[in-house]
Amino acid sequence: MERARKGDWVQVHQVIFSPGERSPNIPEETKKVPLELRVKGWLAIPEAQVGEEAVIKTPAGRELEGRLVAVNPPFTHGFGKPVQELLEIGPELRALLREEGAK
Repeated sequence: MERARKGDWVQVHQVIFSPGERSPNIPEETKKVPLELRVKGWLAIPEAQVGEEAVIKTPAGRELEGRLVAVNPPFTHGFGKPVQELLEIGPELRALLREEGAK
């Protein structure tokens, strides 16, 4: 198992609400699953092993406790495929601004 030391960038997981604790005002499919939280931050305790409880300090300065799930986790989010119209806006705008500046 991977071990983290104080100050290492890590990710913790915790279950906020189990299925039985979910609000009655949410869709049925949503009620069937737990509300989970995954947060990245710096390990705030001397050391922890993946699978153990750990305390982290988030970039916002909050201290949170959860089960350590990753040491040095990568950022995996993205913004999807590029939109052609948006790719063209930058060069078009720069060309327009150059024309206006030349007048």
